[in-house]
Amino acid sequence: MLQACAGTGVAPVANRGEVKETATTATQRSTKSKPAPNPIKNDTSGYHIVTKGDTLYSIAWRYDFDYKDIASWNKVNPPYTIYLGQFIRLKPIIKKKGAPLKLKSAPVAKKTPPIVKPDKPAKPIQNKSGGVAKKLQSKPALPKGPVKWIWPTTGKLVKSNSPTSKKGIDISGTTGQTVKAAAEGEVVYSGSGLLGYGKLIIIKHNETYLSAYAYNSKLLVKEGDRVVAGQHISKMGQDHTGRTVLHFEIRQNGTPVNPTKHLPKKRV
Repeated sequence: MLQACAGTGVAPVANRGEVKETATTATQRSTKSKPAPNPIKNDTSGYHIVTKGDTLYSIAWRYDFDYKDIASWNKVNPPYTIYLGQFIRLKPIIKKKGAPLKLKSAPVAKKTPPIVKPDKPAKPIQNKSGGVAKKLQSKPALPKGPVKWIWPTTGKLVKSNSPTSKKGIDISGTTGQTVKAAAEGEVVYSGSGLLGYGKLIIIKHNETYLSAYAYNSKLLVKEGDRVVAGQHISKMGQDHTGRTVLHFEIRQNGTPVNPTKHLPKKRV
C-alpha cells in the first residue's frame, strides 16, 4: 500500500470492527483523499488504487513486493502515509539510455476524490472517548541483529492446497486458541483487507523480516503497537474451508521463505 504523495497534514483514519484506531494507525491509513496528478492516459495497469484499510505494507504483501521497493518507486517516506484513491506504482521506473529520467504521471481514478482546501483547517483525530489524539512521537528503532523467533502457537502442521499455503505453514488448533507474536516488532497491518487471508496481522521485525498471522477469529493488537516475542496478538479462527488453523508466513525482503527454517526445532 505504498504511496507517492507527501503528507498534507491530514492524518488518515479508518474504522475497524475488531481493532480500535490510533494516531499511529492514522499515519498509515487513508480517509482524506489526495487528488492524483493529471493523467497522460487512462492506463491503470501496473498500479494499485488505494482503498479504505490499505497500508503500504499490506499493498506490498498483496503483490509479493518488498515494501521498501514500493516506497522507493512512489517516493514515499516513513511513516508511509497514503491516501484514498491514490495510484500506487507497482513497477520500477526504467531510465532510457542517454535520456533524462521522466516520471510518468499516475492515471486518474474515474471518480476524482475531493480536494481538501488549504484554507480549511483539518479536524483533529478524536478517540472513541472523545479525547483528541496526541501528536505522534518518534518510536525507538526496531532491534538490530538476527531475529529471535519462537513458534506462534501450538499444534500440528497441516497441508493445504490454497494459494496462501505455498507461502507459509498452516498450524491446526482450536477456535479461540491463543496466537503469539513470533518475535519482537511493530504491528504494521491489522485487518481483513487482503483477499485469502481473513483477519490478518503483519508484524515488522526489522528492515529485512516481516511475519504474518492469518485466519484469526479476533485481533488483539492494532497498527502501531510494539509487541514482544510471545505476546498474545490474536485468537485462532477458521480458513475458507472451515478448518481451524493459523496460517503463518515469514518474508525476507518481500520474498516468502520457509518458516520452519527460521523457527526453533523444539516447540515451546
